[in-house]
Amino acid sequence: MGFIITLAVLVGGAVVVVLYVIAVYNKLVGYRVEVDNSWSQIDVQLKRRSDLIPNLVETVKGYMQHERGTLEAVVAARARATGATNLPERMKAEGEISGLLGRLLAVWENYPDLKANQNAMQLQEELTSTENRISYSRGHYNDVTANYNTLVQRFPSNIVAGMTGFSVRPYFQIAEAEKAVPQVKF
Repeated sequence: MGFIITLAVLVGGAVVVVLYVIAVYNKLVGYRVEVDNSWSQIDVQLKRRSDLIPNLVETVKGYMQHERGTLEAVVAARARATGATNLPERMKAEGEISGLLGRLLAVWENYPDLKANQNAMQLQEELTSTENRISYSRGHYNDVTANYNTLVQRFPSNIVAGMTGFSVRPYFQIAEAEKAVPQVKF
């Protein structure tokens, strides 16, 4: 009789452990899917911005002769972003683009003819709207990434994560160039 009780307790304990592992695994999968989805939302906005950049550069090139270096830097950063082979590299390049575009839009104010150009104003509005969407999407991505990373690192779920190949995901951080406040000189 004692053997049967011991066996029942061991089997019951094993079932509880298996059910816990399954529950944690499913939660990890759910968070991973949410992180991937939120990155996809950022990616859509980054693609939209990337598509706007050539039009923006062509529109402002004639007006902003003194800002040619900024325009070339934007184009170069766009090339690095589209050619990035991994997520951290892409995030870094996209952060550079955000900083450079912020600087470009701040300098924009020095060119009254450009501000009067309807195409330029429409592009500026679309770009500003896209930057706002990117900012919101970054915040959401970082929130869901924090939830996922917490589960991956917290004991005892970190054991299940380690056994099943889940690892910490990077945050979408602001590049140093983006943190700087653009200087507008009149």
